[in-house]
Amino acid sequence: MFAEWPLLSLTVWTPILGGIAVLLTGDKGDANGMRRLALVVSVVTFILSLGLYTGFDTSTSDMQFVEKYEWISVFNIFYHMGVDGISMPLIILTTFTTILVILAGWEVIKKKPSQYMAAFLIMEGLMVGVFSALDSIFFYVFWEGMLVPMFILIGVWGGERRVYATIKFFIYTFIGSVFMLVALIYMYYQGGSFSILDMHQLKLSMDEQILIFFAFLMAFAVKVPMWPVHTWLPDAHVEAPTGGSVILAAIMLKIGGYGFLRFSLPITPDASHALDWLIIFMSLVAVVYIGFVALVQKDMKKLVAYSSIAHMGFVTLGIFVIFQIWENPANTDQTGAVLAIEGAMIQMISHGFISGALFLMIGVLYDRMHTRNITDYGGVVNTMPIFAAFAVFFAMANAGLPGTSGFVGEFMVIIASFKANFWYAFLGATTLILGAAYTLWMVKRVFYGEIANENVRALKDINAREFFIMATLAVAVLALGLWPAPVVDVMHATIENLLQHVAQSKL
Repeated sequence: MFAEWPLLSLTVWTPILGGIAVLLTGDKGDANGMRRLALVVSVVTFILSLGLYTGFDTSTSDMQFVEKYEWISVFNIFYHMGVDGISMPLIILTTFTTILVILAGWEVIKKKPSQYMAAFLIMEGLMVGVFSALDSIFFYVFWEGMLVPMFILIGVWGGERRVYATIKFFIYTFIGSVFMLVALIYMYYQGGSFSILDMHQLKLSMDEQILIFFAFLMAFAVKVPMWPVHTWLPDAHVEAPTGGSVILAAIMLKIGGYGFLRFSLPITPDASHALDWLIIFMSLVAVVYIGFVALVQKDMKKLVAYSSIAHMGFVTLGIFVIFQIWENPANTDQTGAVLAIEGAMIQMISHGFISGALFLMIGVLYDRMHTRNITDYGGVVNTMPIFAAFAVFFAMANAGLPGTSGFVGEFMVIIASFKANFWYAFLGATTLILGAAYTLWMVKRVFYGEIANENVRALKDINAREFFIMATLAVAVLALGLWPAPVVDVMHATIENLLQHVAQSKL
């Protein structure tokens, strides 16, 4: 049924055009009508994206739902899109999260609500474009374009230091992107095509691969973000509105991991192999060192921001540990490498659910108390018992509780890392201790004990809208934690094909 539809174009352009429509309604008319329009657009986009899942053939690694039209013929640039097992789950995550962000800002955004809703819808379409573009210039347009709505969201609806945070966010991400563009142009002149799939087939020398690898690293490491180019993230999170923090953590960080899988591994396999030690080192520093940094944070948002950096360290560890798994003579097949990449992908999806939930949880408290300092809270469970139950659940998921999605991806990466080197697995596993320490420390200080002050005593429990958002995310975290097979099955053939390509491409 869906195979004949231009599903990818519909999924990209429906939220963009819908966002423009919401923007044109303005704030002078029916505000609730504008909000309902934004919600309808986000729900329709999600339904369209579900067509990708229901129509996806898990038995093949080929690109599906492919659309290709001539765009800029003089440079051989095409409007070219398609999805595989790597991009499709991330598209579903994007459209799912956008609905919750629209609902989360339903009542609390009083300043220019139409522009706020429109920014998220337009950004949704641009992010789906990033995950589905098969022409590298088309990809780059979406990659750069999505920075603009986030820049506006932080700059207009952010906190007191929002200008500083937006400038830092833009400079970090834009500079990294310039290096990537140079690499894409160089490969165009080598192969005569901007097609990402054609770039996978380029025969590049080791020197060329190393330079291109570092160009990609500049762009993707900032986006993840990896240590030591992570410092923009805590500032951006602290100053961003709640919805901005959710999209930043749940979706935009994943674009860095996606970039490594779509560009770095297949285009520069030998450089990735030669420099895997560097990425593994940076990943383990993120897991261990940033975990300790999270322990000393007093601002809840900043704590969860540093937690995101630590958890994303598992993603890059899983992606680049594959080469050392292959080098271990005890491993005679690529099962361990498949486990590592699939673990990284599950970690990205899981972190999207959990980090989004934690930032929404902090947003609920901030909307009521207008403070994120842990010391301003205490005993919240006495006045908000339902909300506290959700908060404890998401905190345990963030700490990697078995049965939740937070456990699955990290466990897969740890097991795969053990096949490469015991110490990689040991250092990676420290996140299970550090994650429990900083997350449960925050929960204890905020939710348990006696009521700390009159502001806490006056708190009201979550309403039906907030309950729906939290319950939806809780179901998602449990479903992925207890039954990850529907996601793993989608990506399995694509990841096996990627690993086969990387192994065969080595010089």
